[in-house]
Amino acid sequence: MSREELSRVKRNPSVYRREAGGGGGKGGGGNGGPPKKKKKRLTRKRVLWTLFFATALAVLLAMGGYLFITLSGEKLLNENQDKLTVNPPTKIYDRNANLIAELSLEKIDPVESEKIPDLIKQAFVATEDKRFYEHKGVDLWSIGRAAAKDVVARSMVEGGSTITQQLAKNIFLTRDKTFFRKATEMSIAMALERQKTKDQILTMYLNRINFGGTVYGIKAASERYFGQSDLNQLKLWQIATLAAMPKGPSRYNPLKNPELSKERRGVVLELMYQQGYITEQERDEAKAVNYNYKPPEKKQKYQAFIDFAIDEAEDKFGLTEDDLNIGGYKIYTTMDKDAQQTVEDAFADSDNFEKSVDDKPVQGSMVIINQDNGSIVALLGGRNYEKKGYSRVTGSRRSPGSSIKPLVAYAPALESGKFTMESSVSNEKQCFGDYCPTNLHGYSKSISMSEALTKSENIPAVWLLNEIGVNTGFKFARQLGLTLSDTDNNLSLALGGMEKGTNTLEMAQAYTAFATGGELREAYAIKSIQDSSGSTVYKADTTAKRVMKESTAYQMTEMMQEVVQSGTGRKARIDRPVAGKTGTTQSGYSGVSSNRDVWFVGYTPELTAAVWMGYDDPDRQHLLKNSSPLAAAFWGKVMEKVVQNYPAKSFPKPDNLKLPSPSPTENPNEPVTGLSASYDASTGTVNLAWQPVAAAGAEYRIYRKESSESDFTLLLSTMTPGAGDLSAMAGLTYEYYVTAYYSDTQTESDPSNKVTVLVEGASPSPSASPSASPPPSVPPTDDQSGVVQPGGEQGNPDAGGENGGGENTPPAVSVPPSPSPSPSPSADDPAAAPAAEPATPDSGAKEGQTGPASGRGKGQGNGQGNGNGLGVEDAQPVDGLGG
Repeated sequence: MSREELSRVKRNPSVYRREAGGGGGKGGGGNGGPPKKKKKRLTRKRVLWTLFFATALAVLLAMGGYLFITLSGEKLLNENQDKLTVNPPTKIYDRNANLIAELSLEKIDPVESEKIPDLIKQAFVATEDKRFYEHKGVDLWSIGRAAAKDVVARSMVEGGSTITQQLAKNIFLTRDKTFFRKATEMSIAMALERQKTKDQILTMYLNRINFGGTVYGIKAASERYFGQSDLNQLKLWQIATLAAMPKGPSRYNPLKNPELSKERRGVVLELMYQQGYITEQERDEAKAVNYNYKPPEKKQKYQAFIDFAIDEAEDKFGLTEDDLNIGGYKIYTTMDKDAQQTVEDAFADSDNFEKSVDDKPVQGSMVIINQDNGSIVALLGGRNYEKKGYSRVTGSRRSPGSSIKPLVAYAPALESGKFTMESSVSNEKQCFGDYCPTNLHGYSKSISMSEALTKSENIPAVWLLNEIGVNTGFKFARQLGLTLSDTDNNLSLALGGMEKGTNTLEMAQAYTAFATGGELREAYAIKSIQDSSGSTVYKADTTAKRVMKESTAYQMTEMMQEVVQSGTGRKARIDRPVAGKTGTTQSGYSGVSSNRDVWFVGYTPELTAAVWMGYDDPDRQHLLKNSSPLAAAFWGKVMEKVVQNYPAKSFPKPDNLKLPSPSPTENPNEPVTGLSASYDASTGTVNLAWQPVAAAGAEYRIYRKESSESDFTLLLSTMTPGAGDLSAMAGLTYEYYVTAYYSDTQTESDPSNKVTVLVEGASPSPSASPSASPPPSVPPTDDQSGVVQPGGEQGNPDAGGENGGGENTPPAVSVPPSPSPSPSPSADDPAAAPAAEPATPDSGAKEGQTGPASGRGKGQGNGQGNGNGLGVEDAQPVDGLGG
């Protein structure tokens, strides 16, 4: 190309392109355009190289940031090493934002290294950081393992922290569990290793770590948990107990969770043995010791609720006790100060509890919940509760006895739509496979659902659960918040047969669903938490979920109001409407008629509450003579005062509620006629006979009055027109009358004619009889559980007597005389005989009485019976799985 052409191309390149392409050969088209550029293909090699360089850049940036943080470790250490906290103490408020507590630290002056025994140092090294003397503050092997777990969990779940890093965390101010916080912690740890010896680091660590609650440092912990200020006096098991705590200061607190503490202590001792610090014999001896130290009382008002709220902050928000102690938080709780004080006063009054046989007190637990929003207004987990002590609100799980019947049998049966509260259910003596529960009041062909619950009969509850399907009741109870094991999925669940039991928090929460018309909210103690800057970092979720139909909750409330008005829960009556259910667990020992657990769970239109009473470790010597009326009376005494601060309301009633009407009887008010009586001296029995009424399914109730008494008392009930009074005493004169009770309409007829009998010592001597017709013969039966002696004061429906058996609700069935003794009924039933009367020796196997509180029951079973089944009303299986 000539110089002139080149100059022309530079001035106008498009001319050159047109000219160059105008030839039409291989190089171009007819229009003279330029050749098209070839696109580069996206190959695997290119993708890999791109990813490599992007990753390398990210790594370099991360290393640069990490290097910057690491280099600042010395500065951070120098600035913060004398600071445990710079925030104000965490403050706790009640539901009205009144300050109720501050978390002030319990910290004793540091202990010098030479005054800390080597065994203490070895225990913590073996447990927390076995490579402590090998690394330089950061253990890369532990970090790698932790990182792998974090990747799998997609969050920071594994610390991988050395002792030095734990110390660094205690003097670093930010509590967030993030990568940069972790990196900064590592930078301080490496700076510590450069400035301090290993022994100095370990000594600082032991003097500054948290040992539960507001306790900091090894010496403070020794004094708190063992009353020992001289560390050289600590025994191996005590040292291992303290070394177990850094992993979870609250979880492994020996005062609060002695069993978990002992379990973790065993892990510490095993690690010490494996690393050569102790012998096998020393390990085994230290493992076997039980913790039983009681620290001096340090009274703090509302301590139980405060501790519960702190635990909730840990569980629901992920804060550690250390975070709460030094974080400067504000915790707003749901506690009602007046209600909490009322509960604490009631627990402090020994007259509210049965007197113990020795120095082991009868214990108790109570939870009160505002069902409208799920907030816990008051709670207490034991008498003489200590700070961070053992709380039976959540720590103890016991058989709920008959208080579980509404949750697993009656409510799910109503929910199924196959039953209403007026439906007739079976009350006949029967077995369900190999599971054979029994009634206290005897038996009848049928009984209304409402009356069965009022009397707390056992057969109807099991029959209902069998009708709707065990799994239906099991799932229904789980939906209400009960913690059930898979092994609980059997028929004995209807009577409280559970492998692990439940607690007052779960039971109170479950019953709130009845009080709200079928909606359930998770119970909570914290409304909100603010951090030191005033930002709200946690807020309670009060969302409700519907767990049953309004009609189901309404019918359950109607029936359980009757339990309180005229059934086993009469001691819980107060000046507000109350619905609830009693529960009693029998001893489980053959021939011992005392009880292990007594319950009352109930609700007003404003509040729901659960009460449990019993021994922590029941055995033959430590059982309750009283039954559930004791718990019901305690419930009533507390709630009578608590509800006064809440505006009175009514129980909710569904709109347009339509329930099937029961079939009317032929003559619902037909009285009994033709009553006659005669005394049989050979059997010591007053025999009674009368004409049957025309209506089918009528129940006959026999009333008696001794000549020195002012009122008639219900003696027994039967489904047949004839019965025998075995309890008449020689030399006394008795007067009788009979009524007909119609379960379909829940009405009782007018009294029959009255007859009088003088009981003579030798020969039959009827004193008066309107009819000379002899009494019908009643065939003998092997069941005697219907023969019931009234307990407490005769004729006084509220007299409990020492054994709590004075509420004379009617027994269900009369049986003829028999030479064999009847099994002792549970004191939970108002008509129960005195607790000292022995049960039939083999009643546990034949009648299905409850099993012991631990281990596996002996009961009947192809998987149907849990524990030993049931011997009497409201006497439920405890633990273990039958047959």
